[in-house]
Amino acid sequence: MVMTAITLLHSNKLPNAFYRQKNACAVAKALIGKVLVTQFKGVLTAGRIVETEAYNGVADKASHAWNGRRTNRTETMYLEGGVTYVYLCYGIHHLFNVVTNRADIPHAVLLRAVEPLLGIEAMLKRTGKTKWDHTLTRGPGNMSRAMGILVTHNALGLQTDELCIVDDGFTINPSQIIATPRIGVDYAGEDALLPYRFILKDNPYVSGKK
Repeated sequence: MVMTAITLLHSNKLPNAFYRQKNACAVAKALIGKVLVTQFKGVLTAGRIVETEAYNGVADKASHAWNGRRTNRTETMYLEGGVTYVYLCYGIHHLFNVVTNRADIPHAVLLRAVEPLLGIEAMLKRTGKTKWDHTLTRGPGNMSRAMGILVTHNALGLQTDELCIVDDGFTINPSQIIATPRIGVDYAGEDALLPYRFILKDNPYVSGKK
């Protein structure tokens, strides 16, 4: 399906019930192929999600909420599923997550990469690039920058036109979705080996080693 602004307007926003599933990995896997949409100050951008990572709350040493940790930053993770969790990494990268499960169960899914569909000129301007290549939206920092997502968009509901995820009817063969260990969480010990990262096979926008 070719993505156009008209197609996008007729797509269905994922309902809150989707985000409130109990299994963060199920949500992370189901997000592959869906479309991340931003519309800030009238600028529309969209990208198909091709890489995600699940974080399993208090039981997951890689999660910000491991062992019940609650800080000003992580408090958003304890909200009812269906809101954004955006935080700053290394003081540079704005990383975009969706909060899942019920209130006080701090599960989340990090979006690591999208394949650009709409608003590529705006993405290039935001990232300071002059040429469109696969690095434009590869990796969570690049993806957020291209899509215009900042920490100021933390704790937003995902039912608005400003920032949402939609289903445009695009289908993927389940065999094309691969589960792998997450990236950059070596500090989590044995939890770093959990197959909580989901990627679209052979997609050039997927980050990490091939």
